[in-house]
Amino acid sequence: MTDPAPHGADSEVGRLRTVLLHRPGPELKRLTPRNNDKLLFDAIPWVARAQDEHDAFAAALRARDVEVLYLTELLSETLADPDARAHAIEEALRDLDLGDTMRGYLEGLLGDASPEELTTYLTAGIRNDEVRGGFGLVTSLLAFDDFLIDPLPNLLFTRDSSVWVRDQVAITSLAMPARKRETELTELIYTRHPRFVGTPTMHGAHLEHVEGGDVLLLAPGVIAVGCGERTTPAGAERLARQCFDAGLAHTVLAVPIAQERATMHLDTICTLVDVDKMVVYPNVADSLVAYTVKPTGDHEDDGAMVLDVAQAEPFLVAAAKAMGIDTLQQIDTGLDPVTAEREQWDDGNNTLAVAPRVAVAYERNDETNAALEAAGIDVIKIAGSELGSGRGGPRCMSCPISREPLG
Repeated sequence: MTDPAPHGADSEVGRLRTVLLHRPGPELKRLTPRNNDKLLFDAIPWVARAQDEHDAFAAALRARDVEVLYLTELLSETLADPDARAHAIEEALRDLDLGDTMRGYLEGLLGDASPEELTTYLTAGIRNDEVRGGFGLVTSLLAFDDFLIDPLPNLLFTRDSSVWVRDQVAITSLAMPARKRETELTELIYTRHPRFVGTPTMHGAHLEHVEGGDVLLLAPGVIAVGCGERTTPAGAERLARQCFDAGLAHTVLAVPIAQERATMHLDTICTLVDVDKMVVYPNVADSLVAYTVKPTGDHEDDGAMVLDVAQAEPFLVAAAKAMGIDTLQQIDTGLDPVTAEREQWDDGNNTLAVAPRVAVAYERNDETNAALEAAGIDVIKIAGSELGSGRGGPRCMSCPISREPLG
């Protein structure tokens, strides 16, 4: 077996060496018509088909010599450590709605579980009718199918809970309550798993909201951060400061996006498919702007870095300037405004670059894929009729852990 590639990424398109995925599991079987909105899904997925589609996605990556890591496997290996499992159990039982009687019971149940069983409890959750003890006021008043520990169906979208910037990993702060515990598990892996021990980390779940789907590594040292439904302006500023302080970036572009589900993240609007080519949702492309943020080198009295924030200008213009290229070529999602709207909703521009000019995309978006191919992009088409029910495409479902550097 060859040694794993060094961890880190400085772009969206450098050759992908290692990626973190989550294969759909029992947590998706927890979705019902009554809870899918709360758990952020637009439909109830056919789990077996979703697993088949995800297996094909992973196989397509392996066929391009990408090492595929699975989140639950890493988590189970992490939970073999007594300190890690104690920390995970403490975090899972922090919910004030449990009450002392049920919390005490669950502490024993989780404490006695094997690493694999504990992983399932933490990701698929525990329902009120599944416990065999801890009976009291809480269990009496809750409905039989209420969750004592909520499931995490959005683990499928590994992009959001962490972002690698060069050789450091940012543990993000997820905005929606249904996803809060995802970052706790991700942080546990990056800080306790033998493969990642010693990895420099930044940001964290306790800080202002930043989600990985809003963070694009446009070029070495250049980061775009969408500010909308999930990532706040304060979160973008915090991430910028940390990247500047660590020497990971020289320019951050803050990009306001509509606070709507159709555009929940910046990568639902645009993704890079080459060093100078981006697939973009044309219905908003003309109105998309960016504020260029750079460090000044000066500091406030309290030690905070003074940032220079330029006036807003068109996003593609600002991006090209920051990247040091003449033009960032726009490849439109769809063929006309109506097709563009349909294919954007179906994650037509949420592509995952495997290498420059090679990208994974959902096969259903015919017009967008044709436009990509006409622009010289090798499109690896995958099925996603069930995977897309949580509003995410190939980029959403993957966290690059290692890419070959561009510069």
